[in-house]
Amino acid sequence: MSEFVRICSLDQLPQMGAVVAEIDGRRISIVRDSKGEVHAIDDTCTHANVSLSEGEVDDCSIECWLHGSRFDLRTGEPTSLPATVPVAVHTVKIDGTDVLVAVTE
Repeated sequence: MSEFVRICSLDQLPQMGAVVAEIDGRRISIVRDSKGEVHAIDDTCTHANVSLSEGEVDDCSIECWLHGSRFDLRTGEPTSLPATVPVAVHTVKIDGTDVLVAVTE
């Protein structure tokens, strides 16, 4: 079982958008969607090897800024080409105003 790590407070996240954090040498996008829910996914696009945290968030997905691949923030599954491989999704827990993430292998 993975251990939860405090990443930031809720007020450090954009109202809708992403920030990047590093946990044990792994880059993770912490994303607030259009409903205000917080998600954590690997930050690297599986198609182009660029940072997803620089992409646009729409509803419950994030778009890679380079080629337009979209990933579902709940599952990590690509929802549009050219990406065909999902990104890893990590468990988020909100403790008061703290955002905690458990990184899975």
